[in-house]
Amino acid sequence: MSSKMLSGGCINDCYVVDAAKSRFFIKYNLTGKFPGMFDAEEKGLELLRKADCIYIPEVIYNGEADIYSFLALEFVESGQQTENFWENFGKNMAKLHRVSETFFGLDHDNYIGSLPQKNKKHSTWSEFVATERFQPLVQQSFDLGLLSREDIKAFEILSGKIGNIIPEEKTALLHGDLWSGNFITNSIGEACLIDPAVYFGHREMDIAMTKLFGGFSPAFYRSYNDENPLENGWEKRVEINQLYPLLVHLILFGVSYAAQIRHILKTIR
Repeated sequence: MSSKMLSGGCINDCYVVDAAKSRFFIKYNLTGKFPGMFDAEEKGLELLRKADCIYIPEVIYNGEADIYSFLALEFVESGQQTENFWENFGKNMAKLHRVSETFFGLDHDNYIGSLPQKNKKHSTWSEFVATERFQPLVQQSFDLGLLSREDIKAFEILSGKIGNIIPEEKTALLHGDLWSGNFITNSIGEACLIDPAVYFGHREMDIAMTKLFGGFSPAFYRSYNDENPLENGWEKRVEINQLYPLLVHLILFGVSYAAQIRHILKTIR
């Protein structure tokens, strides 16, 4: 058996382990540092795998050893993107978003990055996003000195309008943190999703997240809309749907994200 530490993990330490004829990807951390993180990740990966719409690494084992918790996953060999990579990726995400529930939220809380994510169930998207997404992070940002009382008021105004801004839809199974760092290209040239922050929400949240750091290929969005068309005006709502991940980044990485948040809030007053 041999192991090799992998670079790039900013939350957990990661290794690839060769054992007999199998390779595993293992991430670990102190058990008390992020309580329940690997339990939640296992549940999220299994929920995505069960949907059977896009490649998701298999969970091999989730456990503890001494003061550490760890998650062992199938090691996904990387490859070159196929000619139709982005078209297939968009189509498969559109299929995933057809997986629905009778509520917005999830039966357990989880994490987005290293930040706890609350998923209490609600019957409407406007109620869910205001209560489980905006309120706790706006308050935390204020407590950290990253947002002002005026910012809190702006989010309260937005929360009262969100039901008229975002069109009503059935809930969709979301990856929850869908940016370019959370998918890899597997050995057969297809997209493989990793590091989920799943819940049943509004699918425009996943789409907006793809556009937060440069965006995916235009072919992704064309293919997605061919398979499962977004409501008219979705592009105009992207910035509003980016407010939650921007709040996450504000708390995790600092005040540089405040100006972007305030700019978006000014557009909806």
